[in-house]
Amino acid sequence: MTQRRMHDWSPAAVVFDCDGTLVDSESHWQEARLRVLHRHRLVPAPRFADRAAGLHYSACGRLMAEESGKPELAEEFAGQLLDEFRRLAAAAPVVMPGALALVRLLAARLPLAVASNCPLDVVETSLAGAGLLSRFGPVVVPGEGLRPKPAPDLYETAARRCGVEPAEALAVEDSLTGVDAAREAGLRVVGVGPRPPAPDAGRADLWVGSLADPGLLELVWGWLADG
Repeated sequence: MTQRRMHDWSPAAVVFDCDGTLVDSESHWQEARLRVLHRHRLVPAPRFADRAAGLHYSACGRLMAEESGKPELAEEFAGQLLDEFRRLAAAAPVVMPGALALVRLLAARLPLAVASNCPLDVVETSLAGAGLLSRFGPVVVPGEGLRPKPAPDLYETAARRCGVEPAEALAVEDSLTGVDAAREAGLRVVGVGPRPPAPDAGRADLWVGSLADPGLLELVWGWLADG
């Protein structure tokens, strides 16, 4: 979908990813992964950070263990990874550029939700520290039958908990794992961050450099005016 077609449509709800989209927690995840590997006297394989981006922490722990040649340590790696991340995220929450202003603008007119692969306490702590938690309704995470991204469960559930069909909702994501999850659920998707090369760029309906992107804000003002 092109930006022009995005202008011809407006969402009835918006579902945000958390890590790397609303709060800059990917740097915390990277540091947590390095700390766990260092604890085991291991080094990450080339481009490991790219493969790990957007994964549920249990899947990331499994990936770390497999690529280190120690698959039997997958559960241990996952637990240590989450512990390290919790410490880092609680100590230094960082809001992504444009996130606070965009969320405030949308929350005044549309239901908002969060769909994250992180545990609920981690998401809520991160959003509260960033001053964003009160702006959101449902916060949907894996568990109770809901599979993590790239499965579509979180986005489909978040849209429905906002009271709309997935096709009426917009997802905002920074990882291709999350983009794929939202697309499979039936949402339209804005990708945030460096535009990936073709053909991956086409997996989102629109890519913007940040949530402060003037083109994205123009779209949002158009949606709100239409409503």
